[in-house]
Amino acid sequence: MSSEKNKVLLEAINEILETETVQIVEKYGELTLEIKKDKIVSVMRVLKEADQFLFTQLIDISVVDYLTYGQADWQTQKASSQGFSRAVQSETVDTSASERRFAVVYQLLSVTYNVRLRVKVFLESDLPRISTVSEIWPVADWYERESFDLFGILFEDHPDLRRLLTDYGFIGHPFRKDFPLEGYVEVRYDPEKGRVVNEPVSIESRTLVPRVIRQDDWVHSSKPLSEQTDA
Repeated sequence: MSSEKNKVLLEAINEILETETVQIVEKYGELTLEIKKDKIVSVMRVLKEADQFLFTQLIDISVVDYLTYGQADWQTQKASSQGFSRAVQSETVDTSASERRFAVVYQLLSVTYNVRLRVKVFLESDLPRISTVSEIWPVADWYERESFDLFGILFEDHPDLRRLLTDYGFIGHPFRKDFPLEGYVEVRYDPEKGRVVNEPVSIESRTLVPRVIRQDDWVHSSKPLSEQTDA
């Protein structure tokens, strides 16, 4: 997005939504507006209906779980359960307080002005709740159901907040950082009972080792690849 369009949008936000804004950041040519969760409906309605914005399209809703984000030691010779992004991240998000564990992220598009805006709302760790925006953009219905299913975000006043992707009776929310990779149960069809049954998971938990970490010296070898044997 052009810097001129960002400038016009930023001026409009500061003029109309100044008291509703926690912060607004411009990075990589994109604007991110952070607001408090109790302002989500009022702010989103203004962003859609005000002549200065006209964000008539909600492109996507996603959720980020910042649990332990940036807290793990970055390792090169030993796998880390927390990831390796600290080596390349120029900034980190302050998640020291439990009320900023989850971020609900809305991607908006104004066709009229050909401009995009990212709106971010942080939620607490325990029972994260936020009002639905499905009355403003009907397309939010399934986006919010997906976010509830995978992350456990409760969208208040949603008309039909059911799981969307996981099976009936699924326990937990699989995209949360504290959800075990192997899950809690596994399912199989029991021919004697004539139905699908849940059983304790049989997969052992293990640390994932990135495949780019190699113990051999093939990178430093002077032999051509055709003469090297497979590791």
